[in-house]
Amino acid sequence: MLAASLILVAEIFENLAYIANSSNLVLYLNEHMHMSLSKSANNVTTFMGTAFFLGLLGGFLSDALFTTYHIYLISALIEFLGLVVLTIQARSPSLQPPKCDSATTLCHEVSGGNAAMLFLGLYLVALGVGGCKGSLPPHGAQQLDGNTPSGRQQRSTFFNYFVFCLSSGALVAVTFVVWVEDNKGWEWGLVISTISISVSFLIILGGSITYRSKIPSGSPLTTIFKVLVSAMLNINLKKNSSNVVVEENAVESRVIEAPTNTLKFLNKAIESNPKYSSMKCTVEQVEDVKILLKGLPIFACTIMLNCCVAQLSTFSIEQAATMNTKIGSFTVPPASLSVFPLVFILILAPIYDHVIIPFARKLTKTEMGITHLQRIGIGLVLSIISMAVAAIVEEKRKRVAIHSGLRDDATKPLPITFFWIALQFLFLGSSDLFTLAGVMEFFFTEAPTRMRSLASSFSWVSVAFGYYLSSAIVSIVNWVTSIASHKPWLSGTNLNHYRLERFYWLMCVLSVLNFLHYLFWAIRYKYRGKGATTE
Repeated sequence: MLAASLILVAEIFENLAYIANSSNLVLYLNEHMHMSLSKSANNVTTFMGTAFFLGLLGGFLSDALFTTYHIYLISALIEFLGLVVLTIQARSPSLQPPKCDSATTLCHEVSGGNAAMLFLGLYLVALGVGGCKGSLPPHGAQQLDGNTPSGRQQRSTFFNYFVFCLSSGALVAVTFVVWVEDNKGWEWGLVISTISISVSFLIILGGSITYRSKIPSGSPLTTIFKVLVSAMLNINLKKNSSNVVVEENAVESRVIEAPTNTLKFLNKAIESNPKYSSMKCTVEQVEDVKILLKGLPIFACTIMLNCCVAQLSTFSIEQAATMNTKIGSFTVPPASLSVFPLVFILILAPIYDHVIIPFARKLTKTEMGITHLQRIGIGLVLSIISMAVAAIVEEKRKRVAIHSGLRDDATKPLPITFFWIALQFLFLGSSDLFTLAGVMEFFFTEAPTRMRSLASSFSWVSVAFGYYLSSAIVSIVNWVTSIASHKPWLSGTNLNHYRLERFYWLMCVLSVLNFLHYLFWAIRYKYRGKGATTE
């Protein structure tokens, strides 16, 4: 528990460094690097999507060549170097584009060597973030014993509080650090990020003697490729049970004597083929690949939720910007709306772990109380509700705009409080808590020991795909509606002319279909391992 606790504290500082750099990045690129808003937004989306997608690389290297401990330290150093590059550029006017001409308001976008320096820094950060995200959760989880009921419960608590710590770091980033960037200068915000990742590095390094690490067991991708290719090569081979290779898994103390009947076509990989004898696989290798493949539909069903998260972080901010954002005499920046889901996660996470789960254990008489797949399903349902609430709130906002006579005047705030927008953020925050923690725990628990880091990184890949899918859906919706009605839903002179409520209802319907798809796979899924329960 000491080792796992150190890792949780390190995650607070790691995520603070990343979110502080990314949450306000679009303004930095627009105001300091003189990129257009659309180009700045695209660069930020690509940067964030790439950072999460590279979590797959971090997970792969943790399984194949290094330990999760070493990958985290290497990744933190890479992120540190990227932040140093960005900090030097932010502090040096000569490394930035010239200031805009005040007379003509002509601005020259960053280019040449300065642009190269900017993107070098950004993608060093993205590479470092990917490695950190792909290695730190499995590094923490493997400190806890999964072979005892108390160990499995502690592991579930770890993933719950991992999301809690993610939110803690993000909350400091989007409040204090963003304020520093806006009022004291971007270079100081980057200095805070650099110090933060350094503190995270030192915390992990300081706990070195307390960790236990899984010995790298070779490339999991090689095993997956070998099993798939061997099964295809032996597709027409007659079964010869005497040629089955049996292997004991010393880590999990189990002997696999015969392949299971799920994904039966892969069982061909364990049969001897005189032409391809080097491609022969063990029963354990085949079963490991089966376990990973069975989890892929679950992974695919979480992408839509992250797509909803991406949409709300853009359109919801624009909605709030048209509303009354004052609390007394204080005006709240619309971008600070992201505080709502973070605060809600910080409140809900301890309640979930110390109240909801113990009650569920008594009610269901099971070890976990709420299974991994049930937890993911609850998160998906909450995402549906968040989209429905977003659509209803947008309809209300537009009615206020019409009745107040401000539909065509975007310069004045509407007589409606921005707290209405907070409702969809609250549902989205709770959705993220249930699903992100559930997915990380599901893949770590279910995946074969030699593939756990790679499988755990699927939760971050889902976030990346969610960002990419959100951009695609917006483009497709505008294209289809421009053909059908000659007026795209998501365009107009101001937000009041958008058909945003229809778009939210569409996202709600897509989320419902996605949930039904999830149910199809979740109901059929059979857990593996000791203490596992069935749906």
